[in-house]
Amino acid sequence: MKKIFVVEDEFNIRDLIKRYLEKEGYNVITFQDGTLILQEIKRLKPDLLVLDIMLPGINGLELCKEIRKESNIPIIFVSARDEEFDRILGLEIGGDDYLSKPFSPRELVARVKNIFRRLQTAIIEDKEIEVKDIKLFTSRRYVECNGEEIKLSNKEYELFEFLCKHQSIPFTREQLQEKVWGYEYICDSRIVDDLVKRLRKKLKEKESLVDIITVWGYGYKIDG
Repeated sequence: MKKIFVVEDEFNIRDLIKRYLEKEGYNVITFQDGTLILQEIKRLKPDLLVLDIMLPGINGLELCKEIRKESNIPIIFVSARDEEFDRILGLEIGGDDYLSKPFSPRELVARVKNIFRRLQTAIIEDKEIEVKDIKLFTSRRYVECNGEEIKLSNKEYELFEFLCKHQSIPFTREQLQEKVWGYEYICDSRIVDDLVKRLRKKLKEKESLVDIITVWGYGYKIDG
């Protein structure tokens, strides 16, 4: 049974999320703030985190940064602030998805299922992909350059894997959004630019021969 942490300070919303997720067969543990999250993630090892941004004390964005130092657990942000900056920043620092309040609990459940489905598909495929001095191991979602690990967030990995699987084929930003998030993601297309920027930086730090090429007026590709 998949275990999900829900961090939400509003009782009604927290309870509603819990009931809908439990109805789908998930084991749900709720928290009203982020005080104990880091130690509970280590202790209980949840499979996914639903995280409110506007929390008392440390907010969800800062909490995500701390979690990402030690864990790659999928994170879905929820927030009452439907601002582009929050969406971009939340995904940039390692969030996997973002929902603005008020949202449909059914939509949240669908996005949770989508994340688990994509992770399971990666395990089933179990392939090794090589591009120049880069190797990707899809079952472990592990990337290395000349034998040295390149640490990627979930979305950085999924974008990089997709481009590596389709070497030399250019894709638009909209196509990459759909492939990485698994549905038509309504968001500023700059989120793809941000992912590419961070991937390029990490590849450059390892002095990799692989680069993500900009196809001007269209999108991005990787040359094999």
